[in-house]
Parts: sequence; structure tokens; C-alpha cells
Amino acid sequence: MHHALHQPVLLEATIAALGVDPCGCYLDATFGRGGHAVAIHARLGSEGRLIAIDRDPQAVAYGRSLAWQRDDGRPAARVDLMQSRFAQIAAVLNRLEVPALDGVLFDLGVSSPQLDDPARGFSFRHDGPLDMRMNPNEGISARQWLLQAEVEELTAVLRSNGEERHARAIAQAIQDHRERFGDQALRSTGELAELVRKVLRRKARGRDEAKDPATRSFQAIRMQVNQESAELDAGLEAARECLKPGGVLAVISFHSLEDRRVKHYLAQASGARAKTDPVTGVPERRDWPFEAPQRVLADALEVERNPRARSAVLRYARKRHDPGR
Repeated sequence: MHHALHQPVLLEATIAALGVDPCGCYLDATFGRGGHAVAIHARLGSEGRLIAIDRDPQAVAYGRSLAWQRDDGRPAARVDLMQSRFAQIAAVLNRLEVPALDGVLFDLGVSSPQLDDPARGFSFRHDGPLDMRMNPNEGISARQWLLQAEVEELTAVLRSNGEERHARAIAQAIQDHRERFGDQALRSTGELAELVRKVLRRKARGRDEAKDPATRSFQAIRMQVNQESAELDAGLEAARECLKPGGVLAVISFHSLEDRRVKHYLAQASGARAKTDPVTGVPERRDWPFEAPQRVLADALEVERNPRARSAVLRYARKRHDPGR
């Protein structure tokens, strides 16, 4: 099978974490450009099955254009590719009549092709329309949201999704800009990025940041437009429900906000934060769905080959066979 040019992050670690069973059934919930899915598929036999979903119609179209054959000429596993969000995982499995999965992978955030295409409006590095929707046919664009959100809502989103210290000043600047330019306001990513940079240059007074000052705001707005936090919560819950005992949930995150959410979820679901009896120290309940989670970071060699891996964190956990013990 011809491999995608896209360089998936933490590929070996992810495949090892999933421990792909040639006869197993796996879900890649973030197909992107197929790097992880192709590697999982290569390890499946003809009895195996791969289900891949993505919100982005371009990603799904790309996946359907791949040959999905095995390099060694043996019969390949069945592949189902569908356009779908995390919150719809149960419905997808229902439709495909898949009762349970051996592994689920989430590779969070924006894919390189989304960032590199100015027309999608994800990047402050290329000027393009201010869209940011992972599925351009669904929901409202970043521009539509920015034109109607109140200062309070803008501030809250920039603060919670972007951990932006100067959230209120940026929100105020967006409102002033709207009042000044009306219907002509915020037509491009470049315009928004410049607006944010101007506010932060005033605030920074010569402090030099390695990251572009617009990074946090763009992340916050993208997460709002795509409802990423709610989708992630729904996806983790769906994964827990549809995994077989012994099945593995694996999640790759690229920024601290998502990683904290995943870490917290796995800590809760594995009893790491369980209340214990004050006398015996034994946990009050023991029916945790997952075993103790593991964490993997990219090594220096991978970071050198693929700079995106620097901020990547893989967390994975196995579903317990005996949650009652």
C-alpha cells in the first residue's frame, strides 16, 4: 500500500500501545491524512477490521482515494471510512453493526493539511478567510462567531480555551474593531492575527515570546467553533463504552489544555484519584473501567525528524477485564 507522505507523530509508540491483534477491530477517530490508520491496517489480517472517522470531508475523501492493499499481497482487512464527529461514535458503530472494539485512537487538534491550506482559515501564518471549521458544511465560521459574541463570552473563551492572560484586552479590541468596521470587519485570518498581535505588543513591552502572539487566541477560537472540549469528552466516554475488556484507549494531545483533560479523565476512570478508607487506605470503590494509564513522549530523534512531535503526549490505558475486583 502506498504510504501517506504525512508523518504521524509517536507512530511506533501508538502501535505498541494498541498492541494490534491481526483479527481485531480498531477505530481511528481522527483519520487526518491516515498516517496512524495506514500503520494499524498494515498489521491487521483479512479477519481484522479498521473503522476510521473524521469530521473533515477532505480527510474522508483522501482516505477513500487510498488503495488499502497489503504490501505482501495477502488479503487486506476491511476498512470503513465515514465522516463523523466523536460524539457520533456510538451511532457509527451501530450503523456498521460493530458490537465492540479492540482499540480506539484519538489524535487531537488540527491536522497539517488543515493548517497548510489558507482557504480553511486555521492558520495565522497564511492569510485566508476566517473559517476554522473542521467540517466547513456544519455550524458557524469563526468570523460569524466573532461578529456576534459579546465581550464577556469572547473573554471567557480566550481565557478557558487559550489560557490567554490578556483575554479581556483582546476581546475589547475585537469589539472596538467590529464597531469601527461593521460588516467589513474580520474578513481574514491576517486581520485577526494583526489585531491580537497589536494588543499583545502593547502589553508585552519588549518581552520576546518564541510563539507567535496570536497562537493562543487562534487555538481558543478554533476550539470554540468546533466545540472541541465537548466533543473530546463525548469521545472519551464513547470509547470507554465501546471497548472490549482488554481493549486499549490511546490519545495523542498537542497542547496542555487537551492533555490535562485526557489525564484527568484517565485518572478518574482508573481510580488514581479514588477516595480511600481513612483507616485501611483501601479505595472505597473498585469498579474502575481502566487499568493504570501510561504516558509516552517523543524522544529527541523523533523531535529532530518531526518538530511537531515536541509538544505531543500519548496517554493510553487498557480496559479492565474485572472492574469489580
